[in-house]
Amino acid sequence: MSKSLRLPEKWFRRGLWLVAAAFAFFLIGLGSLVVGNLPQPNTALEVEHFITDADAQRVQAAINKAQALAHQTGRERDKAQLKYDAERARYQSARDTFENWVSTRRATERPEQDAELLARTKALDAIKQAENKAREELEKQEQTNLEASQAVSNAEVEMSQLRDAAYPQWQSAMRASELRVFLYRLAITLPLLVVAGWLFVRQRKSTWWPFVWGFIFFALFAFFVELVPYLPDYGGYVRYIVGIVVTVLLGRYAIIALNRYLEKQKQREAMPEVQRREELSYDVALERLSKSVCPGCERPVDLKNTEIDFCPHCGIGLFDHCGHCQTRKSAFSRFCHACGTPAAGASEGQTEA
Repeated sequence: MSKSLRLPEKWFRRGLWLVAAAFAFFLIGLGSLVVGNLPQPNTALEVEHFITDADAQRVQAAINKAQALAHQTGRERDKAQLKYDAERARYQSARDTFENWVSTRRATERPEQDAELLARTKALDAIKQAENKAREELEKQEQTNLEASQAVSNAEVEMSQLRDAAYPQWQSAMRASELRVFLYRLAITLPLLVVAGWLFVRQRKSTWWPFVWGFIFFALFAFFVELVPYLPDYGGYVRYIVGIVVTVLLGRYAIIALNRYLEKQKQREAMPEVQRREELSYDVALERLSKSVCPGCERPVDLKNTEIDFCPHCGIGLFDHCGHCQTRKSAFSRFCHACGTPAAGASEGQTEA
């Protein structure tokens, strides 16, 4: 249709679309502030909130106690390990010294050293006993630490079982919170969509169309940005159901609109040609002709074919001849393009958009 508009009219229309965009922008900003002040999903809820206090305190106390014991026994085990390593090193050093002395005695074979041999052997046995005692203490501490670690593990397993048992309640609470937020947003968005739908059907071509389209853009933004991302997901049911409902509504509107259009076209094609021309505005006729379609029935027509003067589909006249110079011209033109003579019998409907 833009090809049939005057240049100032084109710029005015572009300016009005900017008005529509600005109106939608400020409405969206206001709507975002309103939605931002609505209750949000309760993300502070945790599974632990749905465990019985007595059970939670009991198991947590067991975990703390077991962890403290494991920490203490771990320190005792480390001390025992250090002591065992020291005794072991001391015994190894004493044994090396003893073996060197024994080798020397065998070389000299001095009988007076038998008493010293016994003393040295007794001392080495005492060091070995100290090493064995340190090893036994280490094994004891390791066993104690192992039992403490197992106690921690058992307590954590019990806490995990309590969490698993409380998980369904937590999940239900989170879903309820999400559904509540969704209903708040729906309570605001749904009326906007209804009003936008009514405006689209009734007012989109009215004098105040920039504000109508601005509100429609705002309602679509509120639906797709402020509402759709917060659709609760119960296994995908809600999203699919909402999608089905929206698709059915849009499909129903499209089917009804198509049937009305086809019925209206049938009625128009059954009217006399003069009456059909009276109902066609000048701009609409030029727009359709620029697209190589019949202005009356909107079916394709080869307008470049100079032998075609009437639509082969509905019979409306497309070309005639100027009454002054006989030049072939469009039947919808107001003036002859060759001599400028006004078209004979031009109706009021064709003279104004």
